Amino acid sequence: MTQTLYLMRHGQTLFNQQKKIQGWCDSPLTELGKEQAKMAAQYFKDNQITLESAYASTSERTADTLELITDLPYKRVKGLKEWNFGKLEGEHEYLNPPLPYGDFFADFGGELELEFRERVSSTILDLMQKETHQNVLMVSHGASCRQFMRSWAHTSEITHEGRLGNCCIMKYEFENDSFRLLEIINPTI
Repeated sequence: MTQTLYLMRHGQTLFNQQKKIQGWCDSPLTELGKEQAKMAAQYFKDNQITLESAYASTSERTADTLELITDLPYKRVKGLKEWNFGKLEGEHEYLNPPLPYGDFFADFGGELELEFRERVSSTILDLMQKETHQNVLMVSHGASCRQFMRSWAHTSEITHEGRLGNCCIMKYEFENDSFRLLEIINPTI
């Protein structure tokens, strides 16, 4: 059975607005973030997409985003969490190195890039292998979504440079334990 995964970044948060590094630390959605989630919900409605199963990371910002998109019961999954930025959590973004980050955050007690990529990718694969529904929503984080895209870049012709916007949706086809990126939707523009 071919399934569709809608992997999505959460709505804008207070720390996004304040340009603070936000990985495992959390901050609430802004009013704009709530509106972005409602626009994403409208995208699913306008395109007659019936979401049948849903997951969010254990961060409040992803659960709050998901709850504005669907009233489905959902599971919170630690493996979908954002990159652990170590001691730089909550600090200003000007402390970030230029992209790609590589293993920069490991020196501050954070995760190594490839370990982070493997955590997110194996979590999503495991969830989809167990999933029996056709249309699955997973709400995660910007770097998590980007690392998942990198894991499966070899199966897709779609590329995306720069940051993934808040509530950006990556539509994947999942078949035979393989993901293929079909489309990147930014319903908030």
